[in-house]
Amino acid sequence: MGDNQDSASNLKWLLEEKKANFEMNADDHKKRVFKAGIVSVGESGVLDKAKQVGEIAPDFKLNNALGKPVALSDYLKKGKVVLTWYRGGWCPYCNLTLQQLQREVPGFKANGANLIALTPELPDKSMDTVEKHNLQFEVLSDVGNEIARSYGIVFKLTDDVAKMYEASFGMSSYNGDDSHELPLAATYIINEDGKIGYAFLDADYRNRAEPSELTCFLESNK
Repeated sequence: MGDNQDSASNLKWLLEEKKANFEMNADDHKKRVFKAGIVSVGESGVLDKAKQVGEIAPDFKLNNALGKPVALSDYLKKGKVVLTWYRGGWCPYCNLTLQQLQREVPGFKANGANLIALTPELPDKSMDTVEKHNLQFEVLSDVGNEIARSYGIVFKLTDDVAKMYEASFGMSSYNGDDSHELPLAATYIINEDGKIGYAFLDADYRNRAEPSELTCFLESNK
């Protein structure tokens, strides 16, 4: 990247920096467990089951952190929707992504789109995440991954990864269950007619849709 300001506003750069830090500091056992976990997601078939470009996005209605019901169909009456999932406020890669998405909200809005984030976090936890990062977009608790399941993006962690997440972050206390299921860190752009126009799907949770590229897509597909 050319300068520090460009780097700081580039999500991929920030994620690569975090990956490099993990590789430098984690022990070999943890590296092996997490690598095997990513391979397991890829082999699970979830990427093939996930909703794809051209398909109709399942509608949903969920309460936001303030208890107000939010429906995808209502937002689509206003314009396109950038719909993204994050795993939880315990996930450092998710927190970086949410911060960068917040920075890009003006770009989405300038192109007639609203951002909605879904998470398996319990409402109290998602409210903490909203307040911590001063998020100015809808963050909805999809408890039990019900909506994520309708999009075909739910997978089960390996036992070893689940144990590490529990020991390090207390994941079950965030999600209110011990299913060890999570959604892919997927991002969709949904057109006003309900069709998916863009899909970012990756077995590796450390890879995310670049917010500025989402804005470019919206600009090119008005």
